[in-house]
Amino acid sequence: MELQEEQTQEEMILSFLAEGGDEFTSGAALSDKLGLSRTAVWKHVEQLRKLGYRIEAIPSRGYRLTEVPDRLTSLELDPLLSTRELGNTLHAFERVESTNVTAFRLAQDGAVHGEIVVAEEQTDGKGRRGRTWSSPPGKNLYFSVVLRPELPPSRAAELTLVSAVALAETLVDAGVKAEIKWPNDLQVGGKKIAGILTELSADTEKVHFVVVGIGVNLNCDAGDLAPEVRELATSLKLARGQPVIRALFAAALFTRLEVWLDRHAAEGFAPVRDAWRGLSATLGHEVLVKSEARELRGVAEDIDDAGALLVRRADGTVERVLAGDVEQVRSKKS
Repeated sequence: MELQEEQTQEEMILSFLAEGGDEFTSGAALSDKLGLSRTAVWKHVEQLRKLGYRIEAIPSRGYRLTEVPDRLTSLELDPLLSTRELGNTLHAFERVESTNVTAFRLAQDGAVHGEIVVAEEQTDGKGRRGRTWSSPPGKNLYFSVVLRPELPPSRAAELTLVSAVALAETLVDAGVKAEIKWPNDLQVGGKKIAGILTELSADTEKVHFVVVGIGVNLNCDAGDLAPEVRELATSLKLARGQPVIRALFAAALFTRLEVWLDRHAAEGFAPVRDAWRGLSATLGHEVLVKSEARELRGVAEDIDDAGALLVRRADGTVERVLAGDVEQVRSKKS
């Protein structure tokens, strides 16, 4: 069953306790601030304890927050967010089929720009070209954001590259050398650490909404990954040798994504393109591009002003690639 987290009173209690730091906050003070009886406050504290929060209670002194669980709900994220729009409305689930599917439905029902769906687990996470995204519970970050940009449909693909730049920079800030593999994968040490799936609703002239889904391997171990991808994927924990606090990473990513979305809206694609080039794992390498129709081999020279990959073939001609799977061709010589 999918349960959205909506516990306003508990959020407020956590906020007051967090503000108190190492000091105790009296039950009377909480009662006055919340307009609740002391018994009601105690019941909310008990519910928070069941969710994994460690709250010390001493008679005549009050309550003190001593430990926060590694969860991704509004209880953990709201105090960390400094965004203007992204995450103002947060739909947090223990389990969903796919955050993109859920966010798409919400967008069809009128969800506003910046609404985010985040889940501890996906039972059928979506990757590109109908693939499944491995989504072990409680380990990683799986979320989708609803965007309502003022863009023509022909420019919607730019948002994938905007998201890739924001995600790569967040990973770099977290302590790893992240690179972007065109069009929508993030790699560390040549292994996939994250993926982006962009879906849109549009007519011929206008984008109605865009859903950007992002999956990041944060704290999973090799054994958590599906056998077929185990040698090809990594996580932030594996790459840097220590786990990450998921709520802090998520809040940092939401902030960085909003910064880049704002810049894209104000300045266009040019600054995104420049940043993407500097973070690319694809440009300058010989690649094999596979699509349903054909295969193309050549050197990935650049992306154009719409985000398409420009590949120079052996005969000198340059082809513009809009979609496909890119493999870096490795020389057989050591």
